[in-house]
Amino acid sequence: MSSEFQTMSLGLQGRGLMVFDSEAAARRSFRGRAGTTVTSKDLGSDSSIREVKIPREYIKLSPISSAIIPHRTADGHLTKTGYVKLSAFSQTAAADMENAIQEMESQDVHAYILDLRNNPGGLVKAGLDVAQIWLDGDETLVNTIDRDGNTLPINMVNGHAMTHDPLVVLVNEGSASASEILAGALHDNGRAILVGHKTFGKGKIQSVTELHDGSALFVTVAKYLSPALHDIDQVGITPDVQCTTDMLNSPKDSLLKDKSSISSLEADSCIMVAEHELDIQQSIGTAS
Repeated sequence: MSSEFQTMSLGLQGRGLMVFDSEAAARRSFRGRAGTTVTSKDLGSDSSIREVKIPREYIKLSPISSAIIPHRTADGHLTKTGYVKLSAFSQTAAADMENAIQEMESQDVHAYILDLRNNPGGLVKAGLDVAQIWLDGDETLVNTIDRDGNTLPINMVNGHAMTHDPLVVLVNEGSASASEILAGALHDNGRAILVGHKTFGKGKIQSVTELHDGSALFVTVAKYLSPALHDIDQVGITPDVQCTTDMLNSPKDSLLKDKSSISSLEADSCIMVAEHELDIQQSIGTAS
């Protein structure tokens, strides 16, 4: 249905006359078990009535959104920065990330920004899988430490990164759990610079026991530590570079002032700081 909602739904699978004046109202009534069919009678703008059968299916939402941001370096060269926003760590997160990077690599991207801001976490395994997209070798991704102080590293096995281009990871106080594990893995292994604000600090490993009254007992059995053995739980991860509204004196700023229309990404102060850090990484790489 269009945002203008030009067609009004009159009947819905034998429920009688039901007039929907908004997409939201119609959407609620169209929901149902996957594999079933809903029959709708619609009144068109020309007053004609037509019957439409619509199959119900699962809608798969990707936790990944991506874009290519044009960027002018300090020496005046116009380059492309790949931007990837990861909103949650679902089962498809790593595969969707691979697809996004593969697409941007084909478009001659030379640097990346991975945005984990306000990502509350999800599947820890998905976070480890995403880390392996950016890392090589047998690096430690995260450590666990139990109540007796025993530390166990979780390592990659013959990892092979999809890209070795410079990388900045954006984090903030809404980045938690698997987001912090991923940020720590990329940072402590020297793969990425962290930009933003201190993360939430959620690194407990808990066992859950269901009680007779229906409640549950959560017992902390271990905690996550970063590859460099930094505690995550209730501590969080402090980024290398803070981004605030007064840190806009990067090369990007002068470029933006010449544009009549500025996208929300290009106007994001943390992204502007991230691109400045990418410039530094690329200049160091060129000098070496």
